Amino acid sequence: MSGIKVPAKRKVALITGITGQDGSYLAELLLHKGYEVVGLKRRTSEIRTDRIDHIFSNPRFALEYYDLNDAGRIWQLFMKYKPDEIYNLAAQSHVRVSFDIPEHTVEGIAMGTLRMLNAMKAIVPESRFYQASSSEMFGDNPAFPFNEEATLMPASPYACAKVFAHNLVRNYRQSYNLHASSGILFNHESPRRGETFVTRKITMAAAKIKMGLQNELRLGNLYAVRDWGFAGDFVEAMWLMLQQDVPDDYVISTGEVATVEEFLNHVFEYAGLGKAENYVVIDSKFYRPHEVPYLMGDSSKARKNLEWRPKYNVKKLAELMYDEDLALLKKEKK
Repeated sequence: MSGIKVPAKRKVALITGITGQDGSYLAELLLHKGYEVVGLKRRTSEIRTDRIDHIFSNPRFALEYYDLNDAGRIWQLFMKYKPDEIYNLAAQSHVRVSFDIPEHTVEGIAMGTLRMLNAMKAIVPESRFYQASSSEMFGDNPAFPFNEEATLMPASPYACAKVFAHNLVRNYRQSYNLHASSGILFNHESPRRGETFVTRKITMAAAKIKMGLQNELRLGNLYAVRDWGFAGDFVEAMWLMLQQDVPDDYVISTGEVATVEEFLNHVFEYAGLGKAENYVVIDSKFYRPHEVPYLMGDSSKARKNLEWRPKYNVKKLAELMYDEDLALLKKEKK
C-alpha cells in the first residue's frame, strides 16, 4: 500500500429546505467545494424542484423526503448519513401568511428546530449546525441598526417562532457544547425568490408589463424600509460560520437600506417603463396586521470574524432580478 494515496472522506452536508431559494444556492456552493450534499424536502402533490433540477445529475447530491414535524424521520436520516454539517433552512417563511396560519408556521420553525437539535445531540454531537434566524426577530424595535446584541421585538407569528428557535440554538450550544450557530439574515433576494415576496413580485410584474402580459401591479405598504442583499452572497456567510472553531451568532446584512417604493421605482425606471405609479394599485389585503417599519443590519462582526463581504447592493440586485425575469418570459414565449 506504500505510495498509494487514500482520498480523504468528503464532508457530508444536510440541508433542510433544499428546494427553496437559499437551499438551492447553498447546495451549489457546497457541491462546488466538494461536499456530499443531502437535500431534504417535504412531500407535495407537485414535484416543484425547478431551483435544483440542474444539480440532480451530480453524483454527490441526494434528495430525501422528510417533514420537520416527523422526529422519527429526522433521526432516521441523521443515522443514515451522519452529516458533518447541518443547515436548517426550512420554514413557512412568508411573514404576512404567518398571520393566517400561525400554528403551522410556529410548529415547523420552533418545534422543527428542536427536533433537529435533539437528533444532532443524540446521533452526531460532533457535527456543526446552522440555524436560519431572521432580521424579522427585531420587529418594531426603533433602535437600528441592529447587531447581535440588539433587543428582539418580534411583530409576527413567523418572527416569534424564529426567536424561539434562535434561543434554542443558543441554549443547546451552551448546555451541550454543540457547535451550533445562528445567522440573523436580513432580507436577501434573487431571481429564485418566490413570486409572492415583494421584490420578485415587482421584478416579475415589470417584466410582464414590458412584454405586454400584465397591466397593473397590486402592492401593500410601500414605505417599509429594508436592508436588501443577494441570497448568493448570504449563503457563503452560512458556510463560513460553520468553518469557525467557535460557534456563534452573526448578523448578515449589507448595511444599506431602501424602501419598497425605492426598489419599485428603480426596477420600473431600469425597465424603461417610466413612473411606477402609473401601474401600481395599493391593496389593503397585502398589509400586515402588525407592520415592521425599518430593518437595517450591522454586520461588523461577520465582516471582521468571518471576513465576509456582500458583493451586491440593492440596485445591482434589482437589475439582476429584472433581467432574469425578462429573459425567463422571453424563453417561455418562444
